[in-house]
Amino acid sequence: MAVKLRLVRMGKKKQPTYRVVAADSRSPRNGRFIEILGTYAPRAEPSVVTIDNDKALKWLRQGAQPTERVEKLLKISGAWETFTPTPAP
Repeated sequence: MAVKLRLVRMGKKKQPTYRVVAADSRSPRNGRFIEILGTYAPRAEPSVVTIDNDKALKWLRQGAQPTERVEKLLKISGAWETFTPTPAP
């Protein structure tokens, strides 16, 4: 099972908030997920990012692949600097 760290859209129409989740890569965007890692509120000024770095690191070390946006959020929260992926030979 390939696990991805990605966003799930929540909130009202034209007022999105997102959850950062670990989900099977085959499940739909707002479908089943394995674990909630945090939240992202882009409409707040400044935007609010709350991510449980311990949970995120656990999934990254197990091989979960973050999407581009989640990778940026992990860099903001500081989890990406703690996790140093090994370069492919």
